Amino acid sequence: MPDVEAAAEADADDASLGAPSLTAAIEALLLLADEPMTLLDLASATRQPVSDVEAVVRGLSEEYREQERGFDLREVAGGWRYYTRAECSPLVERYVLDGQQARLTQASLETLAVIAYRQPIARGRVSAVRGVNVDGVIRTLLSRGLIAEAGHDGESGAHLYRTTSYFLERMGIASLDDLPPLAEHLPDLADLEDVLDSVATGE
Repeated sequence: MPDVEAAAEADADDASLGAPSLTAAIEALLLLADEPMTLLDLASATRQPVSDVEAVVRGLSEEYREQERGFDLREVAGGWRYYTRAECSPLVERYVLDGQQARLTQASLETLAVIAYRQPIARGRVSAVRGVNVDGVIRTLLSRGLIAEAGHDGESGAHLYRTTSYFLERMGIASLDDLPPLAEHLPDLADLEDVLDSVATGE
């Protein structure tokens, strides 16, 4: 892509560009755009001639296609925009559907919170805190990898459960010490989902 490289090199020294090269500048702008950007829009934003911008955009589109990247740069509705490559649609569809199915129910969130604050804890103790049978929820949490068995209770012999490193990863925390200090009030907690969301987002 000599035209693309020449345009990028020519603009690399331009301090007003605000990017390492015209290529980088256009990629950055297109990644931000939620609607197709016209060549004129790109030229205005980068303060570069439309002809140079067009050479870079068309060169990038061809480069992505030749390399069979996971995305395409397409000209649509009078502008340019990134799209997921058509050949990747089965993967994307599976990911989206799995993500929807992976959402935890309110019962699962509450049970997970009890285990997180009281671990290691037996299933019967979790049921006592929640006031309902949690057998099905425990199986769900185990299958999702959010909790794991942690030995047996010394008196009853019941299985004990604890959260996993995957739980910490999904919550966005480094250790259980980062959980809000709510263990003493857990049986009376009304908005467990809000609390878990706040921990996950850091808000």
